[in-house]
Amino acid sequence: MNSLAPKIGFDRFLQLEWAAEALKVRAGLASLEDLKALLEAAELGVEAKKKTRTVLNRLWLEPRAELVDFADRGAALFKAQPDLQVSALCWGVAIATYPFFGKVAELMGRLSTLQGDCASAEIHRRMSETYGEREGTRRMTNMVLQTQASWGALERVEKGKRLVRLAPSLVSNDALTAWLLEAAVRYIGKPVSVPTLQSLAVLFPFSLVQPLAYVVSNSPHLELRSEGPSNQFVALSVKF
Repeated sequence: MNSLAPKIGFDRFLQLEWAAEALKVRAGLASLEDLKALLEAAELGVEAKKKTRTVLNRLWLEPRAELVDFADRGAALFKAQPDLQVSALCWGVAIATYPFFGKVAELMGRLSTLQGDCASAEIHRRMSETYGEREGTRRMTNMVLQTQASWGALERVEKGKRLVRLAPSLVSNDALTAWLLEAAVRYIGKPVSVPTLQSLAVLFPFSLVQPLAYVVSNSPHLELRSEGPSNQFVALSVKF
C-alpha cells in the first residue's frame, strides 16, 4: 500500500493551524487565498514557504491518487461536523501519506507506553536504523517531532532531549474512528489484528472509545477477515 509513498518527504515543521486551514480548503470551507494569507502571516522564507506548501499539498490539497478518496472522506467528515477533532483528521492523513511521519509516531507510541516518556535520542537511533545514518534523517525526525508537539500529541522537555506523551484525546465519533483505523491500516500496509486495535502505537495521541470490531463491521471501507476460529483481522475493503 505504501509502494508509491515518498521515502521521507515530510521535511517541514507544520503548525496544526496550517494543516487545519488546508483541510478547510479541501472541505470547501476556506480558499487557497486564505491559506496563502496564513502562511504569509507566519513570515516564512521563500524556500520554507514552498516546502511547507508541498507538504500541505500532499496531505490535503493534492493527495496521491490512491489517497484522494480517503482525503475527500476526511474532509467530508469535517464539513459535516466542523467541531470534529482537527488534530485527529490531520494525524490520520499524515500517517497514511507519509510513512516517515507514521514511523516517528509509532516509535513514540511504543517507547513511551510504560512510563509516558522517552529519550529523543532513542527515536533518532531507531529512525536512522530504518532510513539510514544521514543528516536528513535526523533533521526530518526533528521536524516531525516538532510538528507532533504542535498538534498536541507530545511535549519536548529538557531542551528536546526527552519527549513526554500528553493525555490522549477521546474519539467517540464512529465515522472518525473508522477513518482513523483505516489510516493506521494504510500506514501499516497489511491487515491488523482486532485485539491490537485499541493500542496501536501509531495512534497514541487518541483514545478510541467505541467498540472497534463493531465500528469496523459497519464501515464500507474496512472489512473483517477471519483466520481460524478466534483470529480476526482488519483490512482495507477490496472495493477501494
